[in-house]
Amino acid sequence: MTSRRTALKWTAGLAAASLLPGAALRAAEPLKVGFVYVGPVGEAGWTFAHDLGRRALEAAFPGQVKTTFIESVPEGADAERVIRNLAQDGHRVIFTTSFGYMDATLKVARQYPKVVFQHATGFKTAANMGTYDVRTYEGAYLAGVLAGKTSKSGNLGVVGSHPIPEVIRNINAFTIGARSVNPKASTRVIWVNSWFDPGKERQAALTLIAQGADVLMQNTDSPAVLQAAQEKGVFAFGWDSDMTSFGPKAQLAASEIDWSVWYKKVVGEVLAGKFEPKQQVWYGLKEGAIDLGHLAASLPEDAKKLLAERRKGVLDGSRPVFQGPLRDQAGKEVVAAGQALADKDKLAMNYYVEGVQGTVPGGK
Repeated sequence: MTSRRTALKWTAGLAAASLLPGAALRAAEPLKVGFVYVGPVGEAGWTFAHDLGRRALEAAFPGQVKTTFIESVPEGADAERVIRNLAQDGHRVIFTTSFGYMDATLKVARQYPKVVFQHATGFKTAANMGTYDVRTYEGAYLAGVLAGKTSKSGNLGVVGSHPIPEVIRNINAFTIGARSVNPKASTRVIWVNSWFDPGKERQAALTLIAQGADVLMQNTDSPAVLQAAQEKGVFAFGWDSDMTSFGPKAQLAASEIDWSVWYKKVVGEVLAGKFEPKQQVWYGLKEGAIDLGHLAASLPEDAKKLLAERRKGVLDGSRPVFQGPLRDQAGKEVVAAGQALADKDKLAMNYYVEGVQGTVPGGK
């Protein structure tokens, strides 16, 4: 698998009390919790955000939890070996944080039915294996609002990783947010077909800037896009975590994921002997799992006010991100006026909305 995330499958939750370590474990040594990372922890991005969640987990349960993480684990056979080693070493809860770990996680989960497995962004489940994800499109939409407010040219750019529904969803949300402020705004996309490749990410960002983009977003993991924006005097956003230190003049804000919301909930319930697998979890602004933070000091007050209004609209449901009337780039209506796109349709998104240039590789 080349992608770590994809569309999600909704299924009913299953109770599984037999999975739980229970009071005997709590009375003995700390609960061992393992994490498998697709990239290096570094100082920003996807894996860094997961590691912040791991650290917050340890801080929330001092003396009760002992965590282990394995970084830069390739998606494939090696992942299965790493996951199995964690289970054999007594880890009672294991979080695998990349889509390409899905099959390996499922295989090991079936071999260790008393271990709790949680897989990020996948769709396959088992009695002791659930999946979890974050509504990153909500952060992308809010970033788009600021982009539309800030851009002088109306030309925006996105460095995309893999053309899967999650990334397409984020590009569309970003564009919808921008066009809600500037109806003439448009977005160019360059795909690098990698989650973490600083060289390709930088080159894509420089190309977008050369094509006239003055605000960039990314759905990749390194700070290379922000660094390129800083170098060329345009704006960009931190992605998955704050990236201010890599481009203090360029970062308008950061779309930040807080994985600790889910990590603390799962582990807290396991420690209390009350955990029941939720077969699919998709958290967002409402749960505190995603938000647009670290706003640039240079942002004018009217931009901050507008952002607060749009954020409230997403939270209270009065202004959902994918609300009608909404058309794809060919002009076909995909959401009628007064309606909002259903989750199942968000999860299968394979088209660009109006305002996105080009075509989706392998899509419509």
